[in-house]
Amino acid sequence: MSKTAIVTGGSRGIGKEICLRLAKDGFNIVTCCTGDASKADATVNACKEFGVDAIAVAADVSNAEDVQKIFDTAKEKFGSYEVLVNNAGITKDNLMLRMTEEDFVKVLDVNLKSAFLTCKVATKDMMRAKYGRIINISSVVGLMGNAGQANYSASKAGLIGMTKSLAKEFGAKGVTVNAVAPGFIETEMTDALPDDVKENYMAQIPRKRLGTGADIAAAVSFLASDDADYITGQVLSVDGGMRM
Repeated sequence: MSKTAIVTGGSRGIGKEICLRLAKDGFNIVTCCTGDASKADATVNACKEFGVDAIAVAADVSNAEDVQKIFDTAKEKFGSYEVLVNNAGITKDNLMLRMTEEDFVKVLDVNLKSAFLTCKVATKDMMRAKYGRIINISSVVGLMGNAGQANYSASKAGLIGMTKSLAKEFGAKGVTVNAVAPGFIETEMTDALPDDVKENYMAQIPRKRLGTGADIAAAVSFLASDDADYITGQVLSVDGGMRM
């Protein structure tokens, strides 16, 4: 029987790597995008190379109607879904005294409110099926904070609280809810950082390398599998030992 995973924010970076890894694991993939669909289409085409089917839905994950469209489309195309990965996220960094209310709210809408909206829909279907895997992509800054990222840190800490609460609500229904907390990961955003900033981060990492999207995808793959059936309400830090 075919399996399906819904991955928000799968157009690039960590989200794309998660889509590819789950496709390799045999999952059909549903992802979403806003604006330019070319990157989402590239993810879809790359997933299909693993012999599964994949689609991208144009949707704003901070909008309830758009979120419903993602799930309705997934069920129309594949009949059901087993996995939800809440990966969509943005940053609007600034020191607190310079941060605008708009930038604070926007980051929470995309990073945290979106997960509330997707989980609200997904848990109804997963309860009926008596099976489901929800994996929220948090961050080490949700555990330790970071100067200039009060909005981002708050959103990622919120995901952890939501993860633990939902794990308690739905564990008896066959639904596990876990979080992955990436450390310093090589992405388009981190590529733009000056070399001295990267070196400073590297000095704090016992593994002495930056993480990759594939490192995060491997953790998601495990939590999405039947091997993780007795794991719920947990936060798996994938950070090379950065936060020990």
